[in-house]
Amino acid sequence: MASSLGAAIKEKFGVTARLKEGHNGIYEVSVNSKTIYSNQSKCGKLPENEEIFREIRKYKDPLHGEDMIQDASPFGKVTLESGKSPCCGPQLITLSSITPIAKKRHVDIDFLYIDLSQCDRCQGTENNLEEALSEVTRVLEAADLEIAVNKIHVQSEEQARELEFKSSPTIRVNRRDIQMDVKESLCESCGDLCGDEVDCRVWVYHGKEYTVPPKAMIIDGILREVYRSPDGKKEVSGSAYRLPDNLKRFFAAMGEKRGPG
Repeated sequence: MASSLGAAIKEKFGVTARLKEGHNGIYEVSVNSKTIYSNQSKCGKLPENEEIFREIRKYKDPLHGEDMIQDASPFGKVTLESGKSPCCGPQLITLSSITPIAKKRHVDIDFLYIDLSQCDRCQGTENNLEEALSEVTRVLEAADLEIAVNKIHVQSEEQARELEFKSSPTIRVNRRDIQMDVKESLCESCGDLCGDEVDCRVWVYHGKEYTVPPKAMIIDGILREVYRSPDGKKEVSGSAYRLPDNLKRFFAAMGEKRGPG
């Protein structure tokens, strides 16, 4: 029974159990020394797995009153140990040393661009972002941070407004632009793409201007935003968004080039 219960707990809650066999079919289940189930008053009736599951799910964090255990939710090692109880020499099953694994903090990195097929600035930014991530990811994972990278091709005025897109390309960490001030210059490759003049972003780092953000700038921006606040996130606030005329011209020109439909 103990071994089959251990296997069932493993399957149901995603935990690893170490078992010590007991005897006589009387079970008492405790979590961190707190009894959550006992069949001592029902000598001879073995508990169903679901009976044990229900009681395990009810276990609360004694400090915060929060549910500590959920189905198929990984947490620390669970130890099942056998012992003796006053009635019939029962098998005592103790779930001890439960240490929930804290939910990982998330770092959302958004790369927004208007073109990757021709635009040198978008292509160079994507390459440098990937190189920066290959280096900084190890640091963030060591700090128990989970990274999600979203590459977003902005293709319309409606989408640009929804994303509050100000300049291409853009890198945001937890919704905050790594360079809040927008500076732009004429981008010949995007101009050739749409058949009109288009300005793309100029990145300013340590007093110098770049058409592609240096890898060090991206790493600095990611780390700065991650550690800006205790939970690694900060809400972005500011003036009402207005779609820049530069982007209006680009999307209008691309729409004409694509034609109706």
